[in-house]
Amino acid sequence: MHLHVCVTCLRGLPVGAAPPGRALYEQMLTRTHDTNVVVHEVKCLAACDRGCTAVVAMPGKWGWLLGHLGPEKADDLMIYLAAYAASHSGSVMPSRRPASLSDMVLGRFPAALLTEHSS
Repeated sequence: MHLHVCVTCLRGLPVGAAPPGRALYEQMLTRTHDTNVVVHEVKCLAACDRGCTAVVAMPGKWGWLLGHLGPEKADDLMIYLAAYAASHSGSVMPSRRPASLSDMVLGRFPAALLTEHSS
């Protein structure tokens, strides 16, 4: 599984502030050690008005653009990633997500967009 975290997201903070996206990336690195999650940093996911953003993708499953994230949601994001991995299609019903992530889905993309190099 791949998690791409935008490290430039400022979540409404002024330019020059420490990006919460960078903090989320670092939190996810520590939590995914010894898991099947590969965390990547991305400079921009073009969803700046949606706070910290990330993309989760896995071959054969829907990929998801996630927003309204932050380092304070890292533990809940790990719960979501486990549910995503366990899902046959990559769809995780809202009732199976932690409450803090109820508004995180910004969009999805089909598994066919993933290539063999993505695995």
